[in-house]
Amino acid sequence: MSSEAIVVHQLGLVDYEPSWRAMQDFTSARTTETADEIWLLEHPPVYTLGLAGKPEHLLKETVIPLIKIDRGGQITYHGPGQAVIYLLLDLRRNGIKVRELVTLMETAVIDFLAAHGIVAERREGAPGVYVKGAKIAALGLRVRNGCSYHGLSLNVNMDLTPFGWINPCGYPGLKATRLSDLGLNLSLFETQTALADRLLALIHSASKPGETT
Repeated sequence: MSSEAIVVHQLGLVDYEPSWRAMQDFTSARTTETADEIWLLEHPPVYTLGLAGKPEHLLKETVIPLIKIDRGGQITYHGPGQAVIYLLLDLRRNGIKVRELVTLMETAVIDFLAAHGIVAERREGAPGVYVKGAKIAALGLRVRNGCSYHGLSLNVNMDLTPFGWINPCGYPGLKATRLSDLGLNLSLFETQTALADRLLALIHSASKPGETT
């Protein structure tokens, strides 16, 4: 079974905690025959804090819930108008290492933005994707028994205000940006679909060395 068998689900607006628990359950129950999946969704307002996350990166009390979760990284924000993509992949079966998957996710976002005339970049030691110094996409993964879950989020047309109430990803003063601020007015569905297509192509290429996309 390879990346050709990945099943993509469009899940819509889903509360964070049930989707997180569903990822855990899926990963715990899967076997070597279980097809990989990619979930496309968005969340109501929520802050998530990674395993090594420091609560002091939440700068003020808000009505937005804070959930401590099992991915790497510090604090980030999810809200309506943000494209969230979760990658539930058997990394061993696809021949992809964890660091390679992080690079692959960043590449997918950078390629997607480049196709629309937006120049984006990585930052050494700070996973994610940035445009003119502002963060537009965040990454976070957990790997259990060689299988990944969690994934990436890309700011489309969301309210960025809650990013100002945290040190995003643990970096004081880090600015956030979104597609709508960059003159790219795509719907959430269009963004998720195009980004998922790029991810599928890159996963397929990584699992079959020598092929190009």
